[in-house]
Amino acid sequence: MLLIRPLKHFFVFLLLAVSFSSQAQSHFSKEIEGKVSSADGDVAATHVLNVSTKKAAITDIDGFFRILASLQDTLVFSAIQYQRKEIVVTAEILTSKTIYITLNPALNELKEVVVMPYNLTGNLTTDMKSEPVVVAATLGLPNAYVVKKTQSERKLNEATTGGGLVPINPIINAITGRTKMLKDRVKRDEKYARTERVRAFYMDTLYVTELKIPALKIDDFLYFCEVDDSFSSVVDTHDKIRIWEFLRKKSKVYRENNNIEAP
Repeated sequence: MLLIRPLKHFFVFLLLAVSFSSQAQSHFSKEIEGKVSSADGDVAATHVLNVSTKKAAITDIDGFFRILASLQDTLVFSAIQYQRKEIVVTAEILTSKTIYITLNPALNELKEVVVMPYNLTGNLTTDMKSEPVVVAATLGLPNAYVVKKTQSERKLNEATTGGGLVPINPIINAITGRTKMLKDRVKRDEKYARTERVRAFYMDTLYVTELKIPALKIDDFLYFCEVDDSFSSVVDTHDKIRIWEFLRKKSKVYRENNNIEAP
């Protein structure tokens, strides 16, 4: 009877120790290093989001990234050209020096395809020998590859052209300032198109977690970037890493101007 009570206390202590150990392990956080790869090798600026902590990172030009994670956290890898991929952080991942993630290209698959009205069979070998679809390109028309003008561009063209020996329309529009106004509008449309392209490059969570821009201020922040003289030249490089670096530098100035403290 004297030995039962000490053994009982020992087992209780052992269970508590195991419980505390498992809890400590589940809350242990570590900065995970990894590399994203794909068949075509274009893995720069892939978004890496820790859904459990709402923290995010972005891969560099070679696909490498670092992100803080704990056991059982869920990591989501996403990019426009790839299928979304999720992994759950295991003990093996936490103890690994580097993890490797392979992304598959995004495929838009149709459940059903109706091959009409050109009497197609669905067999590419057979259908490629059939008559081509009658469109401007197959007919060799001169306007086949003409880029459609925006409304502002069409109005500017109207304001700067005219008939007769002395075109009156351009003269009147130049005097009244309408031509200058339309040119400014065309430039504004071009910058807006660039801004929309940049907005599509990165998820909103990256603006919030990495640049410390409040979600409701993202549009205002992008307009702040847009009025910078170097905005157009940077965006036109289509280099997502360079664009992100530009946004990172501008975010510091924007937060200072608007008294936004980083959390």
